[in-house]
Amino acid sequence: MKVTIVGAGNVGASCADAISYRGIASEVVLLDIKEGFAEGKAMDIMQCATNTGFNTQLSGVTNDYSKTANSDVVVITSGIPRKPGMTREELIGINAGIVKSVAENVLAHSPNAIIVVVSNPMDTMTYLTLKATGLPKNRIIGMGGALDSSRFRYYLSKALNTPANDISAMVIGGHGDTTMIPLTRLASYNGIPVSEFLSKEQLEKVAADTMVGGATLTGLLGTSAWYAPGASVAYLVDSILNNQRKMIACSVLLEGEYGQSDICMGVPCIIGKNGIEEILSISLNDEEKALFAKSSDAVRNMNADLKSVLA
Repeated sequence: MKVTIVGAGNVGASCADAISYRGIASEVVLLDIKEGFAEGKAMDIMQCATNTGFNTQLSGVTNDYSKTANSDVVVITSGIPRKPGMTREELIGINAGIVKSVAENVLAHSPNAIIVVVSNPMDTMTYLTLKATGLPKNRIIGMGGALDSSRFRYYLSKALNTPANDISAMVIGGHGDTTMIPLTRLASYNGIPVSEFLSKEQLEKVAADTMVGGATLTGLLGTSAWYAPGASVAYLVDSILNNQRKMIACSVLLEGEYGQSDICMGVPCIIGKNGIEEILSISLNDEEKALFAKSSDAVRNMNADLKSVLA
């Protein structure tokens, strides 16, 4: 199985490292426009192989899309990262053109690939990729919900003082500081609702911390996070390549689901060999429905800025 990762920055390199270390793919190609950058990152990671025991073949290339031919999955991380004080919305004008060009180039060499979009603003870039390529919606997946859900589980584990892997929790809606919806009502600790252990005020704080999880790290690091995003991509790619059919919150084109159409939003999906195998319908209460509608409005407003790129 072959995976191409476009963009050898922090997120792309972390993704390549996680996929290689875990042996998810037999071949990984890391591509970047900066001369020698992807080659250097790939070489550095490959020099870990004898000490960590992985056998994945990882190579780096400078803007040579022919080397990505016959990829099963293509991950798009390219674009400028979010800087302190910068919203995801401000990234649209710059990143839209980059993502559209990348999608066209990779599909020219891997027409059957499933595309995983990481570039921000992620929901809007997922929608752009879908519209620009004309691919069926099961083959275009926005990664954000997997990352947001992992951050949600982290904050819940801190509040509960328990291992994060004992917690089941999901974030739906848009991948943005004001648009994501941590589903505290449905979160559980080894099958028991977390509301049995945490007060309403504690759960509200967990949700609030989750929603600004990315911005918190941007403020601390001076740029976007990379370890958790890279691991989230690897988790998603693993479910695709190995047909694990994991339930993962992903940004996908909605066609009436959750009362929304012609928009890519984070909802629970079954992820397998065909990409989006199924969009799951979960019962939201009135408050959650209102939040999802509000989140959809915000994402739709961002999508309006794509008109010139899609023209």
